Amino acid sequence: MSDAYKTPSSSLEVAGENNSGQGKVDVYPEGVLGWSWGAFFLNWIWALGNRTWIGLLAFIPYIGFIMAILLGIYGRKWAWQNKRWESVEHFQRVQRRWSFWGVTIMLVFFVGGILAAIAIPAYQDYVMRASGR
Repeated sequence: MSDAYKTPSSSLEVAGENNSGQGKVDVYPEGVLGWSWGAFFLNWIWALGNRTWIGLLAFIPYIGFIMAILLGIYGRKWAWQNKRWESVEHFQRVQRRWSFWGVTIMLVFFVGGILAAIAIPAYQDYVMRASGR
């Protein structure tokens, strides 16, 4: 029979310590795992900034798209494993900035693409009418 007054051993004690930058670990602190928009959109740049060298596979044609998805899924976990962070809060703050800039840049490209899709044919039509064709 176990002692009712003894503190049970749990993984929460391990999760409370900063085990970042130590390679594969058994327990990740709460808030480390999850989807990473920064790693998904800015894959190879994010990989360099977070010392996650596997992300450089994004340069290989056809594999790059698959790598972007894998970085989105596992990127936060890999960043925690590969780089030493001051704390979980520091890690969260940095990853939020990556996500903010990744989404912002993609939205700018998306809106710019839509505007270009409207403006370029309109401009070509204007040039053709101005030249009298």
